[in-house]
Amino acid sequence: MISFRTLLFSAVAFTAVPLVAYAADANKTLRVAFSIAETSFDCAFASDEASQSITERIFDSMLEYDYLARPLKLAPRTLAALPEVTDGGKTITAKIKPGILFQDDPAFGGKPRELVAADYAYSLKRLMDPKVKSPWWFLLEGKVVGANEAREAAQKSGKFDYAAPMAGLEVVDKYTLRIKLNGPDFNFLWILAMPSTSAMAREVVEKYGDEIGVKPIGTGPFRLGTYKRSSKIELVANPTYRSRTWDWKSSAPEDQALIKTMTGKPVPAVGRVEIYVVEEGQARWLAF
Repeated sequence: MISFRTLLFSAVAFTAVPLVAYAADANKTLRVAFSIAETSFDCAFASDEASQSITERIFDSMLEYDYLARPLKLAPRTLAALPEVTDGGKTITAKIKPGILFQDDPAFGGKPRELVAADYAYSLKRLMDPKVKSPWWFLLEGKVVGANEAREAAQKSGKFDYAAPMAGLEVVDKYTLRIKLNGPDFNFLWILAMPSTSAMAREVVEKYGDEIGVKPIGTGPFRLGTYKRSSKIELVANPTYRSRTWDWKSSAPEDQALIKTMTGKPVPAVGRVEIYVVEEGQARWLAF
């Protein structure tokens, strides 16, 4: 079966243009069937493909895949450019593009909330927090300077200190995050393209607490609409999403028809995505 990620590629793959809101075509709806049910929309906790397929449409990681590039390579998603890697592969400096907004939510007190470097630092710390029980802790374990020590301190005290400075996650300024590693790791950039390292706002996490898994508020192209657990998931185009256009490049002959059709089109192109959980193959065929 074609995965949800592949199916949505032409609908929401993008490159950046000026940061102004774009209204997707509300008359267009993409309908998709999942063969497994989702578990959570908390980026730090979700680990199955169904859940992560949703979270990466609602939230933004720093980087993403340049899907048409062969061999595969990374591209900026919320960053102004690819991160600068220095100190022999031990230091990564990432600069967030100004003007990216979170979806509107009461947690922000009725004011627009801009994505900043501290949001990524907070989100990476959530992977370290024992109470979150993130299956993605192994991505940072032993790699980020101070991560193991912070986790051990939380295990002893019963509470993770998100406000405590961490040498491995330095918020240099409003839009700059510097990640320091214990040793050279040129593969670490690929971790920053994973849905589990996407930016979550601390205000939202603290407001919804244990309900954060069903209250996803991110900076991505879609927001959660009608939701019936293990049955129907509706994604609605995010009205505060920045304007972006489809502009992937490839020299492969098999990609040229797609490129000719999609280049220059604003995304997301659809106003709504309806996902139905239909576990049995025969039932999916009948629904189709």
